[in-house]
Amino acid sequence: MNSRKKELLSLNPNRLFSADPTQRAIAQRLYADVKNLPILSPHGHTDPRWFAEDASFGNPTELLIKPDHYVFRMLYSQGISMESLGIRTHDGTATASDPREIWRIFAQHFYLFRGTPSQLWLEHVFSEVFGLEHRLNEHTADEYYDRINAALQSDAYRPRALFDRFNIECLATTESPLDTLEHHIKIRDSGWQGNVITAFRPDPVTDPDFEGFRENVSALGELTQLDTSSYTQYLQALMQRRAFFKSLGATSTDHGNPTAITADLTREQAQSLFEKVLTGDFSAQDAETFRGQMLTEMAAMSLEDGLVMQIHPGSHRNHNQTVFKRFGRDKGADIPSQTNYVDALKPLLNKFGHRTDLSIILFTLDETTYSRELAPLAGHYPCLKLGPSWWFHDSPEGMRRFREQVTETAGFYNTVGFNDDTRAFLSIPARHDVARRMDCTWLAQLVAEHRITEDDAQALAQDLSYNLAKRAYKL
Repeated sequence: MNSRKKELLSLNPNRLFSADPTQRAIAQRLYADVKNLPILSPHGHTDPRWFAEDASFGNPTELLIKPDHYVFRMLYSQGISMESLGIRTHDGTATASDPREIWRIFAQHFYLFRGTPSQLWLEHVFSEVFGLEHRLNEHTADEYYDRINAALQSDAYRPRALFDRFNIECLATTESPLDTLEHHIKIRDSGWQGNVITAFRPDPVTDPDFEGFRENVSALGELTQLDTSSYTQYLQALMQRRAFFKSLGATSTDHGNPTAITADLTREQAQSLFEKVLTGDFSAQDAETFRGQMLTEMAAMSLEDGLVMQIHPGSHRNHNQTVFKRFGRDKGADIPSQTNYVDALKPLLNKFGHRTDLSIILFTLDETTYSRELAPLAGHYPCLKLGPSWWFHDSPEGMRRFREQVTETAGFYNTVGFNDDTRAFLSIPARHDVARRMDCTWLAQLVAEHRITEDDAQALAQDLSYNLAKRAYKL
């Protein structure tokens, strides 16, 4: 199914722009103004160890396949086992270990990514980062492997050098409250000027359904020297960890609850529910209510410490239980689900929605909520902003649908620009380039239809590419 043995790899400078010549010309002018702006990456999942140790990335397979669930979920969907891709198992049983052979499997099946965002991102990486001239297939697999592998052994391709080359102004990783943040401390103390910060992800100690929840809450107590069997001291422990994260650059929290449900219980009700979930004998409704109460508690904490709150519900995590049991979390089996925001957020918004000193960024995997729920909510409540098209929708068409459905009600300035939300470090410039091209394409259409002026479009392109994220995430 692959193409000719040596098909040229060429990135068209007009990719993603409109085929209409008038709109394309406007988009070209807008894009020229923003394409080289610094990258802000305030929501992501790269490994801080990379930047702390600044060691070589190893080999192409370790860098471009194993950390990227976009890649191996597509291959898995076509019957290619994770064992054959060298994905580590929970029990340590053997999987493929030869990185070149794994790369050959990837190359042989690269045609599966035709028309997907992954093709756009990966071919940008191959061309712009490594200077490869031919497209990837089974005939060029070894050429790719050797060229990329040789590059990765050079100082120019170490994490910090690439961070500078990519013109990244700020990059946030995401850590659990139980993380010691040793790598962030090492980065801070190294004297390197790269701005790598952390973000506070409390799910392991706020979600009763998270594996090891009771043990995690106990570990939180040991870490903070507080009695986390007491609801009051449990909240104090969370505040203490938030302060520690903030001392190492954190400007945001990150909440991956299954739904957007919030709650506003009395302290006595919350204490009773907390004691119940700690026993391990609780219902699904108890878990849902506790998660909802913790979102409201986190909003209250944000009013104290100023951390921006990110809520991204709507993912049925680890849908494939066979994969989860064998390989663990984040292996491409999280599936979007229907999500309610209007009713779910009401308890939190009744309490804090009017506050101008609280910032909550909402994400969704349920696109049907854009115009019906999210845009009207963000277009009214001062505390709410809309996160960009995310995860399964961080694609050209996903970005177009987002702008079409939210702009008329929420405007541009109740959104927060773009964040890449990725573990795949080398794809960060590619993802931001796609977002900038698509925003310029959308703005060019508005200009061509005389709905905004080109001067307005130029200002908006700058805001969407850089200014809105900087302001929303307090960078």
